[in-house]
Amino acid sequence: MKIFYDNEVDALYLGLGEETPEGVSEISEGVNLDMTPDGKLVGIEILDASRKIDIQTILSYNLVLNKKMLAM
Repeated sequence: MKIFYDNEVDALYLGLGEETPEGVSEISEGVNLDMTPDGKLVGIEILDASRKIDIQTILSYNLVLNKKMLAM
């Protein structure tokens, strides 16, 4: 996952895949899902992000790994 934040326009983008999206679904005002033609979610865009979420929380994170998943 790649996270991009543009503080000039207060937009946050969560990139969830490398595929090129061909469609956008607005699920809430200013919250858009980028989708491939086969329905795969590849990105989430949040406009006016600082009013919807705590930006500091999303830009700093902890990674918690499941040991069972690592053994696969």
